[in-house]
Amino acid sequence: MVRRPVAWVVTVVLFAEAFGIAAVNWFLGVVADRQQMSLAGIDPDVMATSSKIGGVVFGLYFALCGLVALLVAVRDRAPAGLGRILLISAAVVHGLLGAFAWGLVGWTAFLFMMAVLGLIVLLLMTYDGQGAAAASGPAAPHEDPANGTSAGGAEPQAAGGA
Repeated sequence: MVRRPVAWVVTVVLFAEAFGIAAVNWFLGVVADRQQMSLAGIDPDVMATSSKIGGVVFGLYFALCGLVALLVAVRDRAPAGLGRILLISAAVVHGLLGAFAWGLVGWTAFLFMMAVLGLIVLLLMTYDGQGAAAASGPAAPHEDPANGTSAGGAEPQAAGGA
């Protein structure tokens, strides 16, 4: 199947992206500090520190999303709960970053963001059918529509289903 290789690729991409985002923001913080850059009168030390902190936080976010993808790849099970929410939020972030990248950086950055977005959505969708099939449980016995009983002669089910 394609599920596990996609999960491994998403894992590698998200870990690489986490490192890249953290490194770029750290570098920008160092540049802002050395050049004593200011934006609208903000203290240059605050600019440098906030860039570094933002890079570390954003890098940790992508690393956590990569960890969720790694667990999906190792366990070969759909992400659930907080892990699924993290992957969905990472997909939304990549969509927004792609929109900004188109205008600010160019179409190559946009294509990269859309490729990562597609991989995350593919990861979520390939495991989606597996979760629905497992949740439905074993097939119900054949019901006789004439008298509303199952093939085993059990009582008819309630109108809302059980």
